[in-house]
Amino acid sequence: MSTKSQVTYVNADGLIVGRMSSKIAKRLLDGEHVTILNAEKAIYSGKRKSKIAEAHLFLEVGAPERGPFHYRRPDRMLKKTVRGMLPYRQPKGKTAFKRLKVFMGVPLEFKDQQTVQFDEAQASKLKGPSFTLAELAKEIGWNQGE
Repeated sequence: MSTKSQVTYVNADGLIVGRMSSKIAKRLLDGEHVTILNAEKAIYSGKRKSKIAEAHLFLEVGAPERGPFHYRRPDRMLKKTVRGMLPYRQPKGKTAFKRLKVFMGVPLEFKDQQTVQFDEAQASKLKGPSFTLAELAKEIGWNQGE
C-alpha cells in the first residue's frame, strides 16, 4: 500500500482508453490519488463508424426519466470507464473511486505537475484505425459549451 497523500498525474493525450483505465484502477485500489488530464485526447482503437454505431445503440437503452444515464462528455465517459474496472459497489471500490479526478485539458493548478506515462497504453503501438474520445463524444451529442 502506498501513502494516501501520494497524487499521480496522468496525461491521457495519446493513451488507449482501456489500457490506461486498467492501470489507473490498479493504482486507485493501491491507495493512490489519481488525476487524469487531457481526457478528451485519449484514444479509442477500432473503426470509427462501428464504434459510433455501437455507442448510439448503447445510448438508446433505458428510460430517459429514470436512467440509466449515459454521459456524453469525454471526462465523464473516461471516469465511468475507470469506475467499470473497480469493484465500485464494495466499500474499497467506492473509496478508490473517490480518489479519482478527471479533467478536460490541463487546469492552471496542474500546469507544472510531472505526469506519468504508461508505455503499454501508448496509441503509437496500435496498427489499426483509432480516434479520440472527443471525436466520439461529438458524434453522440456532446456540446462543447456544457
